[in-house]
Parts: sequence; structure tokens; C-alpha cells
Amino acid sequence: MMMKTVKDALVNLLKVKSIVTILLTLAYIYITIAQILTSEFQTIYTMVMGFYFGTQYQKGIENK
Repeated sequence: MMMKTVKDALVNLLKVKSIVTILLTLAYIYITIAQILTSEFQTIYTMVMGFYFGTQYQKGIENK
């Protein structure tokens, strides 16, 4: 039973939306450490994260 949950999680990670979110987060970390963070990038990052987690939340509500 547990393997199916792990397998489903790995499949979900391979979705384009998840890949973009992970790459954007890695870029945000790098830019922050390098101290070249701009307000424009921070705004875009916040919007993408809000969209991603908002859609995940909505999927959870619809599945109940």
C-alpha cells in the first residue's frame, strides 16, 4: 500500500507544473544566496507558488 503512495508521488513530481516549480525554487535560492534578487523575480516567484499550491489545494477539495 505504501509503495503505491510513493510511486504516485514520484509520478506527480514529473509533471511539468512540478518541474517548473522545483526549478524556480532552486533559481530563487541561488539568486538569494548570490544577493542579486530583484523585486520582479520575487513577485513572479510568489505568483507561481501561489498558483501551484492553490491548484493543489483545490484538487484536494475536489477529491474529498
